[in-house]
Amino acid sequence: MILIVCIGLLSLATSVISDEINDLEKDADQRMKKCVEALVAQMAKVRTGRACPSLLEGIQVDCYGGHSPLRQVGNTVAEDARTLAITVYDPSVAPAVEKAILNSGLGLNPSRAGAVVRVPVPPLTEDRRRDLVKVVKAEAEQARVSIRAVRRDVNVKVKRLLKDKEISEDDERRSHDHVQKLANAAIKKVDAALKDKESELLTT
Repeated sequence: MILIVCIGLLSLATSVISDEINDLEKDADQRMKKCVEALVAQMAKVRTGRACPSLLEGIQVDCYGGHSPLRQVGNTVAEDARTLAITVYDPSVAPAVEKAILNSGLGLNPSRAGAVVRVPVPPLTEDRRRDLVKVVKAEAEQARVSIRAVRRDVNVKVKRLLKDKEISEDDERRSHDHVQKLANAAIKKVDAALKDKESELLTT
């Protein structure tokens, strides 16, 4: 009877430990995915010579006594390969949209015709393309650093569990290997996103 109780308690303890490690690993996975998502979103803001609505992501329009994301005040489409067109839902806000794009720091010169704001996207020079490649490479490296920081954070927490004798060395080693695989997968996605963006910047 005592043996059965002991085995039951051991199984419960193992389950609790397993749950704790699983929670840490799930958290690591989510945080690493957010690092990749943040990089992709940041890269979308780096313009190529092609008109793409994502170029204007992040622009805030000063209207109605506050700041609103551009996507909430108008519909943006690529009118052609070199022109974006924003149809503003409230024509009275069109001047504010034009001003927001002009002051966005993206080097764009919009023009307004009624409720429609058109944004010509100038072609990139070779020097500018190389500069932008440097920018996205730096962004990618920062994403890698963030992913490694998540890996390190989880490994430190798991080591603490080992030090407190809450897990075994085998548990710690398995967790370390699993988190390393998560980091490798996330960094692989970073590298793929960088490769795609470099190709886009150098060819469009």
